[in-house]
Amino acid sequence: MDNIKEFFSGIWKRNQRIQLTSPQVMLLGFALIILAGTILLLLPQMTSQGRHTSFLTALFTATSAVCVTGLVVVDTGTHWTLPGQVVIMLLVQIGGLGFMTMAMVFFMVLGKKIGLKNRLLMQESLNHISLQGVVKLVKNIFIFSIVIELLAASILAVRWHSDMSLAKALWFGLFHAVTAFNNAGFDLFGGFKSLTGYVRDPAV
Repeated sequence: MDNIKEFFSGIWKRNQRIQLTSPQVMLLGFALIILAGTILLLLPQMTSQGRHTSFLTALFTATSAVCVTGLVVVDTGTHWTLPGQVVIMLLVQIGGLGFMTMAMVFFMVLGKKIGLKNRLLMQESLNHISLQGVVKLVKNIFIFSIVIELLAASILAVRWHSDMSLAKALWFGLFHAVTAFNNAGFDLFGGFKSLTGYVRDPAV
C-alpha cells in the first residue's frame, strides 16, 4: 500500500514540477502502469510451477490488460497463479476506468486536494464539457462501476458454485465481472476456451 501511495505521489509531484501537457501526462501514466505491471508479472510467484514468463510475454500481457484488448500469448487460467491473475485484473480495472480516474479516486481517498491542473486533466480524460462537477463525475463513475461489477460477480459466483468450490466461484465471478465490464476479454477457464462452455447458459 505504501509503495502504491509513493508511486502516485511521485507522479503527482513530478506533474507539478514538470509542466507536461494533458496528453503527455496520460501517456506517461499509462506507460508507467504498464511497466509496473510487467515487472510484477515477471516475479516468480506470478507464474505457475513449471512455466516460464519472458519479458516480452509479461510486457504484452500487461499492455493488453491496461489497454483492455483481451489479446493473450499465454493462457491466463493456467499460466498465471492467483497473484498473477489478481495483477492482471487490477491492470484491466485501471485501464478500463482510465488511469486518471483511478489516480483521482486514490488522491481523494488520501484526502489530497484536487487542484485546477488535475481537474483540467480529468476534464480532458473524460471528454467532459466543463470543469464544473468533474470531481463528482469521477466519484459517480467509480461507484457505479464497482456496484455493477459486484452485482455481476455475485450472479456469476452463484451460478458457478454448482460447478466449482465456493472460493473458486467467488474468484471466477469477480475476475470475469471486472474483465467483462471493462471489455477486456481475459478468462480463467483454461485452454483458451473462454466462456464457450456457457454459450447456452442464460445466467452467464
